[in-house]
Amino acid sequence: MHLYKNNTIMKNLILAIIAISLYSCSSKPQAPAAPPAPSLPVATIVTGNDTTFQEYPASIEGTVNVEVRPQVSGALDKVFVDEGAFVSAGQPIFKINEQPYRAALNNAIASQHAAEGAAASAQLEVDKLTPLVQNKVVSEYQLKTAKAAYDVAKANIEQAKANVNTAQINLGYTLIKAPVSGYIGRLNKKQGSLVAPADVDALTQLSDVHDVHVYFSLSEKDFVSFKEQYPGETLKDKLSKLPTVSLLLADNSTYTKQGKVDMIDGQFDKTTAAITLRASFSNPQGLLRNGNTGKIRLSLTHKDALLVPTDATIEMQDKVFVFTVGDSSKVKKEAIDIIGKSGANYLVKSGVKAGDQIVLSGIDHLQEGMVIHPEKATDKPAALAKN
Repeated sequence: MHLYKNNTIMKNLILAIIAISLYSCSSKPQAPAAPPAPSLPVATIVTGNDTTFQEYPASIEGTVNVEVRPQVSGALDKVFVDEGAFVSAGQPIFKINEQPYRAALNNAIASQHAAEGAAASAQLEVDKLTPLVQNKVVSEYQLKTAKAAYDVAKANIEQAKANVNTAQINLGYTLIKAPVSGYIGRLNKKQGSLVAPADVDALTQLSDVHDVHVYFSLSEKDFVSFKEQYPGETLKDKLSKLPTVSLLLADNSTYTKQGKVDMIDGQFDKTTAAITLRASFSNPQGLLRNGNTGKIRLSLTHKDALLVPTDATIEMQDKVFVFTVGDSSKVKKEAIDIIGKSGANYLVKSGVKAGDQIVLSGIDHLQEGMVIHPEKATDKPAALAKN
């Protein structure tokens, strides 16, 4: 009886263990299924013509920029113009006290008259002695002496005339006239000031700004690129074929007139390692003034350039990458060589080619070799064709 009981207990125990094992196996969690490939928009790279721009800080100067300085010393009696006024060439702008110079002129004229009187007296002496020498009344030596005295008197007349001319010139210098047409700058000397040619500061500065010169500089690297990018065999030839340039003013507005680069400096600046170029602009309304600053914008047309939207790129460690879509819809990260930017597009030199498919968005979460589900872009990106 006890044996039968024991067997029954053992059977029940074995059945319980089997039941628990079966329950445990059925309760194990299932392995998670692989996530589906993300659906991302893609597009095909195409080529196109586009224009890029490069900007360089620039300084503006009038075609003529003249310092007005006195050529004689004296007190400044009158100032005929105000700062910023427009004057025409030959218009009086300053007057220096002329009294000392008029007195000097009168003195020179008096000296000339005295010299002319002395010459006349010497001529009379020669005329008197000539027949006497012919009649051998006086010696020839006396006549030669009289003629020498007459020659000295004539020389004194010439010297006196020169002194008169000098005095007249100095008197004329007391009225200072505009050497060119243009705008008056700051007046560094006011009425009543003593002025002299050796003064450190000029009386004012006069700028002719009907046309202006805009100077900007290129580094050695940019200058090499400049020579390579624009057509022409020589620099002169390149300048003649260079497209017009734009001028950006200090408020980033674009000046209404286009300019032309017409000069390249003969040498690099040893301090800055840069070379200066000059662009000329018409300024009929006088909006630009000497001393203005701005930026010169050079344009460069790229034919059959690879166009890649900037939003389809990612920057890592000073390099720019795109994700191309290859066989089996696997993505591959490619570094691209950018030659410029136009609007929302990068102009690409290498790294991809026309016909390659690239991922347009969601690239921040992509990794090399990931599989995606390519989708047509809902909106056609600039310069890209739909897949």
